[in-house]
Amino acid sequence: MNGSIFVNFPFIVVAVLLALGFYTIGFKRNLIKVVIGVEILEGAVNMFIVALGYVKGGYAPIYTQAPPEAVGKMVLPTPQALTLTSIVIGVAVSALMLAFAVNIYKHYGTLDVTKIRRLRG
Repeated sequence: MNGSIFVNFPFIVVAVLLALGFYTIGFKRNLIKVVIGVEILEGAVNMFIVALGYVKGGYAPIYTQAPPEAVGKMVLPTPQALTLTSIVIGVAVSALMLAFAVNIYKHYGTLDVTKIRRLRG
């Protein structure tokens, strides 16, 4: 085995997580399960960004005096910064979705989207 499956393994995991997240969002009726599906999608996107920024044998970009062999092998800090930003935004979106779910449950007494006919203020 030449090891090519291990090179593409993070992308295979991303594809599986994306499929699972979209399935959960599309076919589950419970609002909490839908929120979990959105979180799975968020994790897949974060993993994709990190996998794109990975450099085998790369050096961390935090060195102030990098060794001479690090030239051309520095890992870009942009994907890491984007992932951290995405995590923070994801936490805020999750809190908002769960707050909506709690308010819907208080108002209608259920989290099943098929039983909720229309939202009233």
